[in-house]
Amino acid sequence: MMQWVTMFQKEMMESWRNKKWIWVPIVFIILAVMDPISTYYLPEIIQAAGGFPDGTVIELGDYAPAEIIMMSLSQYSTLGVLLIAFLSMGTVAGEKSSGVSELILVKPVSYTNYITAKWASLFVLIGGSSAIGLFAGWYYTVLLYGNLAFTTWLKAILFYSLWLLLVISVAILFNSLVTKPGIVVFLTILSVMLLSLLTQVFGHILTWSPVHLSSYIQELLLTGTVSDKLFGTAFVTIALSIMLLILSVYSFQRSENR
Repeated sequence: MMQWVTMFQKEMMESWRNKKWIWVPIVFIILAVMDPISTYYLPEIIQAAGGFPDGTVIELGDYAPAEIIMMSLSQYSTLGVLLIAFLSMGTVAGEKSSGVSELILVKPVSYTNYITAKWASLFVLIGGSSAIGLFAGWYYTVLLYGNLAFTTWLKAILFYSLWLLLVISVAILFNSLVTKPGIVVFLTILSVMLLSLLTQVFGHILTWSPVHLSSYIQELLLTGTVSDKLFGTAFVTIALSIMLLILSVYSFQRSENR
């Protein structure tokens, strides 16, 4: 246990030294507040840009707070996934290609502690940064569009963090399989796209697919209650993440023992 804690602290310290705890939350804040602010001030922005003749009145439909929060989550589901892929691309693959992992493992450090410490530190960084960003998004949503209960928002964020956990687990798996960070990014994004495509095609069967988390979270934001489908999807997402993590440890151990 002490070995794992030491490895975890090392990863957290490295993230701090690389200024990730500064710029990653800033990026997530920008992604979260971009839609609430730009949508609210869109008529003024268009008129200031001179896009319409003088006297033109632009009226946009009223947005419910839940819809605005979902706009922020959609940014996380697209640009956020790209950010996760780039953040994680050298987590293991970079150390494998440079030989750093061999120096660490010779101490000796268990393969399980090595992989899980990186996985946990990455989730703390991304999960914490996304929560900070979405809190800023919730603040501007309440300020500009109306009230949304904080407890309802918190439930939504906790469930959405499971999607981030799954993407991180996918990235860690490919880190354990290949040594080139660029390939890790490509395979991570490709896997998420394939999962989304399969869910769209077989959505009537894959009702508990992790891709459905967003739609079930939207129901949560609108009704304030957690549906059985959301619970089921959350369970499947956690199970898949754990399976991917176990497979990552196994794959990394095999690659290091060759």
